[in-house]
This record gives sequence, structure tokens and C-alpha cells, in this order.
Amino acid sequence: MSALARTEQRNPRSAGMDRMPTLDLLRLVNEEDRAVPDAVGKVLPELAAAVELAVAALSAGHRVHYVGAGTSGRIAVLDAAELIPTFGIEPGRVVAHLAGGTHALTNPSEGAEDDESAGAAVAGEVVAGDLVVGLTASGRTPYVRAALVAARARGAATVLISANPAAPIASTVDVHVGVDTGPEVLTGSTRMKAGTAQKLILNAFSTAAMVRLGRTYSNLMTDMLASNEKLRDRQVRIVAEATGVDVAAAREALRASAGEAKVAVVTLLAGTDAHRARDALAATHGYVHDALRLLNGHA
Repeated sequence: MSALARTEQRNPRSAGMDRMPTLDLLRLVNEEDRAVPDAVGKVLPELAAAVELAVAALSAGHRVHYVGAGTSGRIAVLDAAELIPTFGIEPGRVVAHLAGGTHALTNPSEGAEDDESAGAAVAGEVVAGDLVVGLTASGRTPYVRAALVAARARGAATVLISANPAAPIASTVDVHVGVDTGPEVLTGSTRMKAGTAQKLILNAFSTAAMVRLGRTYSNLMTDMLASNEKLRDRQVRIVAEATGVDVAAAREALRASAGEAKVAVVTLLAGTDAHRARDALAATHGYVHDALRLLNGHA
């Protein structure tokens, strides 16, 4: 029998959890959870390498594919969906493949993680130049392994994000982000610390990639899709904060820029019109600082 992954081992600190008062039980879970960010911090160099692969793929017009099962796959679906409204990235540029399909989002589909043929079929949507990111707490999920192997054979770059530094799949990928979250407070329940780590890692991975791709200005969501009243108000505030103008001027700049916050920011900072601002952003691949330098030499 192969050695148990750390996520499958018993945690001696929680052996008596079934006899604990509720508050003590919650304190125990919280103490275990607090170790996760530090564990993620130890794999930031590997995560940075993964981000660079994503930036290279997306900059070249290719796609990023997330592949996962269970908790990992559901987190991947969430991350991919949220990139569209947050950063205005075109639908289909970052896609998530969940073992068991959409049914598995809200229903137990644990057997789907063993379906290697379904995993390999994911590669049918992959071309050379894409990036495929496999997510599995154990680092050995057959669905994810098959997808990564098949994708690499098609010329895609591959990344594994796991909670097992000794993940068996690691030898098949270009970059392994293997965070050691240790034994779970509830033995083998990887929706807990391992799942939290995957959420932290994917949040950081996708946010860093979008920032590197010029989908923000400073720490402001200038590419955000303003699809409801709350977000339209936020968009006005973003333009005002980025440029120092009042809300009325920000709203007028947005109106003149057809609701494109980034264009409005450039018009105000460069003292130009929306047409020239849009052209400058197109010429500089959407990077506000570069567009400003192109227009009038300041950043």
C-alpha cells in the first residue's frame, strides 16, 4: 500500500473533536485554518512561475483551462466565472472543466474523478500554446492526471496545484504548486484546509495574471463590467479615485467614453478625448501607464 498523502493522515490535534464543546471545536478549526496562508506563502515562487505561463498564453491569444474534480473543480468554476465581471476578460479565455460536468456543481459526483477518458477528452479543447491547470488536493486524481498528460501531448503548458508536495502527477507537468496544508482537522476532508489553500492560490494566480495583463490601473478594477446599478456606481468611483476628479466629472467622462472606465481614466489623465484614448490603449495592449506615455509622456 502506498504512503498516505498528508491530507489523508489523521490529525492528532483533533482526535477528541467529537467530545468538544462547540466553541472549543470552532477554535480548533480556526487554529488549523490559520496555518493555510503561511503554507501558501512557501510556494509563491512556483505560483509565480505558473502566473508567467498564464500571462504568456493569454498574451498570445490562447486560453487557460482549469481542470478539477470535487471541491477543487468547484473552486475552479467559481474563479473562472468571476474573472469576466471583475476584469472584463472575454468569455471562453479562462475556462473550467469539472469532472461530472455542471451536474457536479451542486450534486455529489465523486465517481467522476476516476473517469480518465473524460479527463483525456478535455484535451480535445486544448491547442498548443494554451495553459492547462490541474487542481487536485491529493495530487493523484485520475481525471486531472489524464487531462494534463493529454494536454501536454498537444503542446500545451501544464501546471498542477495540489495539497501534496509529493504528488504523483507532479512529474508530468511543467510547474507544480504543491502546498503542504498537513492533515485535515476532519481526516481526509479536503474541502477544509486543502480547499482553502486552493481558493487562496487560484485567487492569487488569476488576479496576478490579470494585473500583469493590464486589466487594472493601480489597484482599481478599470476593466470591470458594470452590469448593475451597484457596479455602475462603483465604476464612477473608480474613475474618480484614479484621476482625482469629482463624481460629476467622472460620470461625464464615462458617458463620453461609452461606459469604458479605462478609456475615461486615460481621457482625464492625459487631457484628451475618448477616441485618442481608445486608440492609445489599443496600441499599448490596454496598459494605462503605457497609453499615457504614448499620449503625453507621463505615467
